[in-house]
Amino acid sequence: MATFTYTARTRGGDKTEGVVEAPDRRVALAQLEQQGYVPIAVTESGAASESKTSARRVKRSRKRMTTRDVLTFSMELSDLLASGMTLGNALGVLANRETGHAEDMLIRGLRDDIVQGSSLSSALAKQPASFSPLYVNMIRAGEASGALSEVLMRLVEHYERLHEVKEKIVTALVYPAIVLLVGFATLAVCTFFIIPKFTVILQELNATLPLSTRILMGTSKWLVRYGWLVAAATAMLLVMANRAVKTEKGQLWWHGFLLRLPVVRGVLSAGIYANFAQTLGTLLSNGVPVLEALAIVEQALGNKVIGNEIRNARDRVTDGTTISGPLEEGKVFPKIMTDMMAIGEQTGNVPGALTHVARRYQHELDRSIKIMTTILEPLLITIMAVIVGFVAYGLWSAVSSITTGMDA
Repeated sequence: MATFTYTARTRGGDKTEGVVEAPDRRVALAQLEQQGYVPIAVTESGAASESKTSARRVKRSRKRMTTRDVLTFSMELSDLLASGMTLGNALGVLANRETGHAEDMLIRGLRDDIVQGSSLSSALAKQPASFSPLYVNMIRAGEASGALSEVLMRLVEHYERLHEVKEKIVTALVYPAIVLLVGFATLAVCTFFIIPKFTVILQELNATLPLSTRILMGTSKWLVRYGWLVAAATAMLLVMANRAVKTEKGQLWWHGFLLRLPVVRGVLSAGIYANFAQTLGTLLSNGVPVLEALAIVEQALGNKVIGNEIRNARDRVTDGTTISGPLEEGKVFPKIMTDMMAIGEQTGNVPGALTHVARRYQHELDRSIKIMTTILEPLLITIMAVIVGFVAYGLWSAVSSITTGMDA
């Protein structure tokens, strides 16, 4: 039998400390719950210093939960609540697992807030780096409706759908990125290693070289001499562009440019529309008011142009108009999308209509990704083939010219 030192609260909210003997931590927790206590901390005697060291290590590490951590936390909390456990006890069980990750301290903070009488949504709102406004408002709606476990599972499904969309886009860009990386690596090796050595040999032969070879050698010589300057200037331009894009005007220009860029705009717009419909539908179906839901969606989309249009629509909604009408007036959202929303408003089932909209644009996103990869892959391969081919031709033509001169 091991000895555990515990800190807990009684049903009346009073703090109490003591010692309990049990085979393991799980049994110790069960014993405390049977006595009517809400565990705050349960530490095996002799392991207190190790626990403090672990806590300090966690504190020095990342201060927020990743998206995957939040999903795991939501699923586990939903399962515990569905089994009949109270919110305080469920958070106590999760907090006392001691995984050594950042969520340990965050969940302990949530549990302490709940024990002190705070609502879960208010406790989550204190951790904006880990829990988004969408998450907090969904939990608030779940608390009001008494269906917190179901809302947590809906949140998990929602974030998994968004993660799937992002994964599709990233996967589609992997092959083009590899092509570019290999192509530029080949050019760098040729420019900085092969061509300079080849140039020394040709200069010793004092041969008349073709134009393509002279261009190749001159470019290589210039890059070897001033390549660091080009790299520094490029890095400086990227830093300046990154700072400019973070400003209000810069974001508007960049996001608008992406929405007009051929090939890319199809993938980007379809992903944004699917995200908009999924997020707004999820919020409305869980009882979040329309204006509050639109404000959350505006921040969740990550595109300033469409976010501003949603803000304008929200201002019009305050005058008593429908959602679809103001969105259609802005000419940013496709008409078929606003028409489907209008039908949902007429039938009194806007969340259902938004589900259909999300499904339609998820299919559109898949199609746009296929089109983008179908165009990008051969285009990038062709461009890299032309550049590498020019390098090969420049070298071959020099060898051919020298060989011909020797034969003559």
